[in-house]
Amino acid sequence: MKARFSALACTLAAAALAACDRPAPTPAAFAPASAAAASSAHEVPGIAWKQAVSDADVDAAFAQARADRKPIFIYWGAKWCPPCNQVKATLFNRMDFIERSRAFVPVYIDGDSPGAQKLGTRFKVRGYPTMVLFNSDGVELTRLPGEVDASQYTQVLTLGMSAKRPVKAVLADARQGGLGLTPNDWKLLAFYSWETDEQQVAPKEQMPALLQQLAAACPADQPDTATRLLLKAIAATDAKAAFKPDDKERDRVLAVLSNPEQSRMHMDVLTNNAADIVRALSGTKSAQRAQLVEGFNSALKTLESDTTLSRADRMTALQARVDLAKIDQHKDDRALPRLPDALLADVKEHAARVDREITDGYERQAVITAAAYLLEEAGLLDESDALLKANLAKSHSPYYLMSELSSNAKKRGDKVGALRWSQEAFDQSEGPATRLQWGASYVGALIELAPQDEKRIEAAVSQLFAEAAAQPNAFYERSARSLQRVGTKLGEWNSSRAHAASIQRLKTQLDVVCAKLPSDDAQRGICEGVFNFANAKKQQGAVS
Repeated sequence: MKARFSALACTLAAAALAACDRPAPTPAAFAPASAAAASSAHEVPGIAWKQAVSDADVDAAFAQARADRKPIFIYWGAKWCPPCNQVKATLFNRMDFIERSRAFVPVYIDGDSPGAQKLGTRFKVRGYPTMVLFNSDGVELTRLPGEVDASQYTQVLTLGMSAKRPVKAVLADARQGGLGLTPNDWKLLAFYSWETDEQQVAPKEQMPALLQQLAAACPADQPDTATRLLLKAIAATDAKAAFKPDDKERDRVLAVLSNPEQSRMHMDVLTNNAADIVRALSGTKSAQRAQLVEGFNSALKTLESDTTLSRADRMTALQARVDLAKIDQHKDDRALPRLPDALLADVKEHAARVDREITDGYERQAVITAAAYLLEEAGLLDESDALLKANLAKSHSPYYLMSELSSNAKKRGDKVGALRWSQEAFDQSEGPATRLQWGASYVGALIELAPQDEKRIEAAVSQLFAEAAAQPNAFYERSARSLQRVGTKLGEWNSSRAHAASIQRLKTQLDVVCAKLPSDDAQRGICEGVFNFANAKKQQGAVS
């Protein structure tokens, strides 16, 4: 799970299984502490957030932006999402950001508000958090990266607000050679949130080659901007990518790693993508790989000890060190790895320290979940469990922590514990989209770990369908993908047709839900496709 504090973290986190090898506490033990109870972005003082729960709310905000000739800033997030809580703890409470917010119309869309998932379709947003900047005429200017250092973010925001043209238009000129582009235009491209683009400016499969092309075209008097574009290109490279980094790119990365100022400047790309960059630039167990790992570890240790960075950023640097220590291990060994004693000691000390030091509820939700994941990835499952359980009562979204407990139990081979925590996480989850997401994860856990328990599986799916029936937008965006994921799992479960009767009962239940949707509603086709097992995976990826 790379990019722990990026949008990708929240996109994938709730799909994980979870559990524990000891009896689950009673629900009363999970009451959130009052200090952590506040969760919505609009509750952070200082910013005049306009909450949007429908198209009408958004239209009103855009009308105000036109009347005031101000840009509009849309923040899409969720109560449970660790990176969202990190943004609240380190960015939305900064005076420079609060002051800057008076120059735009700030709109908050909570992913669990009634119309949020439909709005997600309108704005092409999926992962939490996503932040989009529009001009006063409603034209999307840019998408802002949530993982950059908070002090750097305000500069990037100002850059976007002062942009004369949308990033899509700037990109078109850059691809034609960049004649006439200003240094700020190139920075707009370098700091664009390519991770949350959702193919707005370029297809995903073209991203590595495109970023490499931009890095090469960036003027020589802007080396830092070119370096960021190149690092992004390398990080996005996989086996299918047209761009294949070579010795020249490897030498440039090593030069960045050996320069503390450069490493600090590109901290977010390096820490969130360390293992991916190393894989792209070197072969398994090669001399080049050893050189890169050594260079990264040196830079990452410096970042980990840099007190000008947030606790989350420093922990991400340590997480990258763990990822690199496991990079050439067999996949079966990576689940419960053997790491150097010194690195294990660093992981334990770091996790214990943040647990002692954090007082802010938002930061706790972000950093403690990351610390527990770090312990888990280091093979310290007992320590991860202890940290999570100690923080259940302190979290405003304990179900997220329960999912991590389930993951720990699954790694131990404790199927009963994994299912117990996964069910507890679903039972405790809050909000319509979140409940469908956690419910889909619970169904997936049941089918994987207890496929013979037909009664329990059918009951869980039936409950999900009943909850979907009560929601007006259950077949948009994240909610739709959750239900499509259930359909895919059911198809795999019934591949031998051993559960045909159960599947038919569930299909009959869902048919009633689908029939109540208007024939011209986009949700109708998605609903009817849940049990189209042959195309379930394709449909799940195509939902928008």
